[in-house]
Amino acid sequence: MVSITERAAAKIKQLMAVENKEGQGLRLKVVGGGCSGLQYKMDLDTQRPGDKVIERDGARVLVDMKSLLYLNGTELDYKEELLQSAFVFQNPNVKHACGCGTSFTV
Repeated sequence: MVSITERAAAKIKQLMAVENKEGQGLRLKVVGGGCSGLQYKMDLDTQRPGDKVIERDGARVLVDMKSLLYLNGTELDYKEELLQSAFVFQNPNVKHACGCGTSFTV
C-alpha cells in the first residue's frame, strides 16, 4: 500500500483544481531509466482498470499493479523549502539511489 501525507493530499487537490482535472488523480509510476535503473513518474490522469486507488482528504493517487510492486510501503509527501518544492517519496524498497536523487534500484 502507498500512504499519502496531509501535505501531499493538499497539493494534489490544489493541482487538480488548477489544471481543471476534478475527479481525476495523481498517477504514480515506476519506469525504467535514470543512472540507477528505475525512476518515478507522475502525471494527472484518470483511473484505469486494475489501478490501485489511494485516497486521503479528497485527493486520489492512482498506481498500476506493476508499479505497486516497487512502491509498496511508500509514503508520498510534499515538501516546500526555500530553494525547492517537490513531492518526496519515502520508499522502503530502495536499496540504492543515485546522487541526483531521481533514480533508484530495489
